[in-house]
Amino acid sequence: MSNAELNELKQKYVAAGAASPATAFADRAENAEIWDADGNRFIDFAGGIGVLNVGHRHPKVVAAVKAQLDKVMHTCQTVMPYEGYVKVAEKLSHLVPVRGHAKVMLANSGAEALENAVKIARAATGRSNVICFDGGYHGRTFYTMAMNGKVAPYQTDFGPMPGTVFRAPYPVPYHGVSEDEALRGLKMTLKTDANPKDTAAIVLEPVLGEGGFYPASKSFLEKIREICDEHGMLMIIDEVQSGFGRTGKMFAIEHSGVEPDIMTMAKSMADGMPISAVVGTDKVMDASGPNSLGGTYTGSPTACAAALAVMEVFEEENILEKSRTLGEKLAARFGEWQTKFDCIDNVRNMGAMAAFELVSNKTDRTPNPELAAALCKKAREEGLILLSCGMYGNTIRFLMPVTIEDSVLNEGLDIIESCLESLV
Repeated sequence: MSNAELNELKQKYVAAGAASPATAFADRAENAEIWDADGNRFIDFAGGIGVLNVGHRHPKVVAAVKAQLDKVMHTCQTVMPYEGYVKVAEKLSHLVPVRGHAKVMLANSGAEALENAVKIARAATGRSNVICFDGGYHGRTFYTMAMNGKVAPYQTDFGPMPGTVFRAPYPVPYHGVSEDEALRGLKMTLKTDANPKDTAAIVLEPVLGEGGFYPASKSFLEKIREICDEHGMLMIIDEVQSGFGRTGKMFAIEHSGVEPDIMTMAKSMADGMPISAVVGTDKVMDASGPNSLGGTYTGSPTACAAALAVMEVFEEENILEKSRTLGEKLAARFGEWQTKFDCIDNVRNMGAMAAFELVSNKTDRTPNPELAAALCKKAREEGLILLSCGMYGNTIRFLMPVTIEDSVLNEGLDIIESCLESLV
């Protein structure tokens, strides 16, 4: 079917809240390129929102899924377990830098992982409260919506959010929130809203994802660890977007050396197959009773096969080094643009997790979300899929596959530069 025919069906049958505003429909993809239903080619700088760090349809992952389809597609692991689930758990327990011996539960999505992380923290501590941060994003289920540090569009139409979720400032010095101010805000939250003896966990992203690609400093993360230890709270690190090689290490928290009690991950874990994980210290993970965690499709055989293949690709193709190299290339080009264009400021990257701000005034750092929207729209018209993000909607973020070819990367960056030249 053509794009036009598919759009007609979308308008008629897909719920407005779930319908994409895009008018081109993906037909096939390879590494960092997508072709739509009309045969038009797009360069993919979005990666399915950070899901495709090893590229669309990596051959090793495709082969692993196909081989699994010839064996078993589903049993529900709580009814009859299978090798893939325990092998993924074994691999992750050695990869994830939580305190002590790690145990694992698998789920289907990042939001599901966060929901279960909170359940586990409550069971382990006997407490209810959770503290999250401004700008954080944790999902679209009801509890994770409450955890999100941004109202629109995630909470707007859905009535009261669950209680026992409290907020603290996230340190973003560029926007006037220093590390000291963020820590003061957290301590005030513990004093005025969330009594420490009733607080199960502090949950944060080591690099804000939807909130704008702002990394937390090593010292800030160390201080969160200290505060958690002081009050007997658990430290939960959300690596759903920053994990699996995006920042030049397998997980962003590794840049700090801090060991959390629980970590969540998803997205690039299985190169497009739906899977997520909660990994934590064994005593914490074993706190809840029998059959208290899981679901019909959690850790499906095909998704586990894909995840195991992805971890092999990381080892065989030196993906972490590729991420660091890609980040250096992006940083160099961003630096050129910051000098060339008055609208570009605060260029930054941690490995290949890279971004810059679009502003109308560099002196006042005035966000320009209208320009960000215009740039993404024009880039799409020129054959490049590009995403914005951030509390002010003015951050351009880069989530292309780490495996992108240099020629395709440079072609996409040239499109951005050309679009900027025409817009400003």
